Amino acid sequence: MYFSKKTMEPVQEEQTSVWMCSNEECSCWMRENFSLDRTPDCPICHASMVKNIKMLPLLQNHHQKTY
Repeated sequence: MYFSKKTMEPVQEEQTSVWMCSNEECSCWMRENFSLDRTPDCPICHASMVKNIKMLPLLQNHHQKTY
């Protein structure tokens, strides 16, 4: 018997703006276009979050922000 592995296409990644927790002990982060506030607080430890950039797979948020 012969089983072939399907070739997986590489996932496209791009530099994405994210919010990262300012608390060094917390590893929480979220994509900027998925945050509900202009300057969110960390949902886990409630510390302030700072903008940063990460290489992440492409992902679209089709909902409009209403600040």
